[in-house]
Amino acid sequence: MNRLLKEFLKAFFVGTLVFLVLGVVRYLNGYTYNSVIGVLKDFGYNQLYAVSLYLANAGLIMYLLRKYKGELFTKKNLFKGFVGGVSITLATLFIIHFVISVGVNGQSVAYFLANQKSEYYTISFVISMVVNSIFYSVFYYRHTQENKVKEQKLIAGTASAKFDALKNQLDPHFLFNSLNVLTSLIEENPEAATRFTTALSKVYRYVLEQKNKDLVTVAEELKFAKLYMSLIQLRFEDSIVFTISENISNEEAKVVPLSLQLLLENAVKHNMVTPTKKLHITISEDNGMLRVTNNLQPKQVVRKSSGVGLQNITQRYKLITNRAVMIQQSDKEFSIAIPMLTKETMTMNTQDQYISEKRYANAKEHVEKLKGFYVHFTIYLIFVPIFIYLNYISNANFPWAIFPIAGWGFGVAGHAADTFNWNPFFGKDWEQRKIRELMDKED
Repeated sequence: MNRLLKEFLKAFFVGTLVFLVLGVVRYLNGYTYNSVIGVLKDFGYNQLYAVSLYLANAGLIMYLLRKYKGELFTKKNLFKGFVGGVSITLATLFIIHFVISVGVNGQSVAYFLANQKSEYYTISFVISMVVNSIFYSVFYYRHTQENKVKEQKLIAGTASAKFDALKNQLDPHFLFNSLNVLTSLIEENPEAATRFTTALSKVYRYVLEQKNKDLVTVAEELKFAKLYMSLIQLRFEDSIVFTISENISNEEAKVVPLSLQLLLENAVKHNMVTPTKKLHITISEDNGMLRVTNNLQPKQVVRKSSGVGLQNITQRYKLITNRAVMIQQSDKEFSIAIPMLTKETMTMNTQDQYISEKRYANAKEHVEKLKGFYVHFTIYLIFVPIFIYLNYISNANFPWAIFPIAGWGFGVAGHAADTFNWNPFFGKDWEQRKIRELMDKED
């Protein structure tokens, strides 16, 4: 019931606008009303046409939207909608003429049918088709905006969900492996186990600090790698030789948090580490990549790897860049290289970057819209007196200039509504409310 009332009020508003425009045209053409009764009578007939045609076409559009949903705006279905609109408009006009002629004016049905002429329908039909076109434009705009919201929500939600799921794998994975090391160390060297526990608290603090970050700088990750390896060396003492290259070209580049820790952990986990067979691990830069290299001396007996570490790093990098994680192995050496990311090499922005860039893009788009509107409005103002002058020199009794001026004026008004985000059908904040509504539904 509320929906019907809203549509009726919209129809009444549209009819009032049409009546005012037609009234101005009539007045400029010399037509005047003799009494208030005449004005009210014409207004009543006008509203009968306007409300009936509006509701009939609105009902058709609602039906098509329910039937075809997202497929309404294909060429085939739009053609069906156009044919349906023409048919229902002509049918509604015929019924209105019949009611007025037979029901109000008392004509016979035979006389009514015999005296029907096309000009009785022309003006009403043209006006109805213009309004109908506006209807389709409004609903098409609404449809595209809703699709954009849903699409961006889906893309962002899917990517964020995947990324968060991968990040959340790290905490239990890291803690589980660290506790295994601590358990082994307690049996072998209780004093070293105490120092290990202190170092582990510092390491795990870093893990918690990076939990909600998508990326960290190379400098931060290298600093953590040194801290982590100091923890590992508490267990293996001099059996591990760890080296970090001093020639890192861009320490402000980004990497996935804890990626180096996982690679270092894998090197220790899968290789023999003894005083006689030392494990040499090196971190260096190679063509925009951070490369972790170790000499290959596989353990004879080793637990089957879950593959969480390397799989996690590989999948996370796939979400944020087209540059792949590189894995190389020879008879004597194993290395993994992870991309050092810059803004140009990232395909997914972090949340702060996305918000900042989105604000800039929105501001830039709004400035372009303003420029376009001001140019359009200026040209319109220039041509209004030109139309009036042409009408004047043509010595026409009818002020035909009103039609291009009014028609173009509606176009300017529509352009202004789009530029300044005003919509008489959905309200100024309709889009924001719809976005919040769709986001709430998704949540």
